[in-house]
Amino acid sequence: MLATILAAVAEFLGLGACIGAGIAAIGAGLGIGKIGASAMEAIARQPESAGDIRSNMIVIAALVEGVALFAVIVCVLAMFV
Repeated sequence: MLATILAAVAEFLGLGACIGAGIAAIGAGLGIGKIGASAMEAIARQPESAGDIRSNMIVIAALVEGVALFAVIVCVLAMFV
């Protein structure tokens, strides 16, 4: 009985990993879009601090992208294990 259930679940492992990778990519896109929008609004409010805001925006965007890449790698590895 358990072997039958595990065999049925194994068929959908690739589909689940692809959905997880897609959700991670969508989340990263939304996060980076929110960061960019907030940074542009902050620069519009205080143009004299544009350099500081831009550098902080780039650091935060890189962190979000790193987390998304990690999530995609975990999803791809889940397909092969």
